[in-house]
Amino acid sequence: MLNFGNEDFLPALEIAKLQHRRWESQRHYVAGNSVFYQQLWDGVRVPNRLQDVSNLPLCDKEMLRESQVAYPPFGNYLAAQSSQLIRVHRTSGTTGQAMNVALTRADAEQTARIGARSYRASGLRSGDLVIHCLNYQMWMGGVTDHLSLEATGATVIPFGIGNSELLIQTVLDLKVDAIQSTPSYPAVLENTICEYFPEIQPQDLGLRLGLFGGEAGLDNTGFRRRLEETWGYAVRNANYGVSDVFSNFAGQCDKNSDLHFFGHDVLHAEIVDPIDDSVVAWQEGNSGELVLTHLARQAQPLVRFRTNDIVVVTGTDKCACGRTTPRFRVLGRTDDMIVVRGVNVYPSAVGGVINNFPELSGEFRIRLRGKEPYDRLEIEVEQLRDVAPSARLVEDIERAIKFNVRASARVILVSPYHLPRTEGKTQRLIREDPQ
Repeated sequence: MLNFGNEDFLPALEIAKLQHRRWESQRHYVAGNSVFYQQLWDGVRVPNRLQDVSNLPLCDKEMLRESQVAYPPFGNYLAAQSSQLIRVHRTSGTTGQAMNVALTRADAEQTARIGARSYRASGLRSGDLVIHCLNYQMWMGGVTDHLSLEATGATVIPFGIGNSELLIQTVLDLKVDAIQSTPSYPAVLENTICEYFPEIQPQDLGLRLGLFGGEAGLDNTGFRRRLEETWGYAVRNANYGVSDVFSNFAGQCDKNSDLHFFGHDVLHAEIVDPIDDSVVAWQEGNSGELVLTHLARQAQPLVRFRTNDIVVVTGTDKCACGRTTPRFRVLGRTDDMIVVRGVNVYPSAVGGVINNFPELSGEFRIRLRGKEPYDRLEIEVEQLRDVAPSARLVEDIERAIKFNVRASARVILVSPYHLPRTEGKTQRLIREDPQ
């Protein structure tokens, strides 16, 4: 088991000193070894103080993509020698060209250690048996999160995705304590139980803890409550990360539903206005795009990297769990934002409304035809199995979306299990060319 330290409980002043020492070393390393940043920072003085890092230019995913196209396979932001690399991951490419993410041994150990903090805070302990149901096929969430789970001292079953019938049987046979998956995956398993194990209910599996990540949805109290009632386990948003930065650096403790920022000793966080790039103070109630800077990274260090995630700071004081790490919530992604008659709408906000209706399963798809701006949203929502909808259900959903999201919607009610379930990330937003 790796030593994942007590940095989560250190006073803010101690963390600031640690961050400063690491930045002093990291800035020299990046400036001396990354051609990408040598070019990006040409004519710009690299600040000695971390609090002045906002004087440096921002970078984004598209710039990294262009770098890997021009300098394959890892881009000219690779700062380590190829002989130092021990592992390579590849992103799915769902939002563009797939990216190659390289790790040195130090990077890999650090990644496991930071991820372990999240799982520990969520309640996973030494001696627990956890079944890991994320894609192992080169995706960051497979092997890296597996190693983070192991770093907590838990015993890990490397199941991956697919063959849900075998997964259910494995949980029953081995008396598994916890499951790690995307939050949409339990719906797949519920269908499997109904089809292949009709004599039992999800609660009969005896799972104590559900560890989730990779998708939005767990901030929706209706969706979380439905999972807890159906499965009988404690639901934890335990795995928030950005593939190019860290597989997992934020998660939920058992005292608070917000995300703790667990990587703050090796990762500097800023928020910026997504429109004009101005820096927004990291204070409770403020929101903006999350920007991250590695403080101790060897292979592909990033400085002021735009994540595209819009977050709101929810706390900077000590949590009831004793951790001093700042807390936040993810509101949505800049590339998933939809403009409806001048109103910015995120799919997660729509999901929050839909999950408040007990007649619905929680599954939905937003279909966009043509280009922005849109007059209204077209949303397919799915009925809950064996629950007859009320006569005015569609009207009630449209009214609730209008009131809570401030956007008009055309809701199309579909039958149970009409919308596809997925073992990976569920795509809530479908962009279609106009017919």
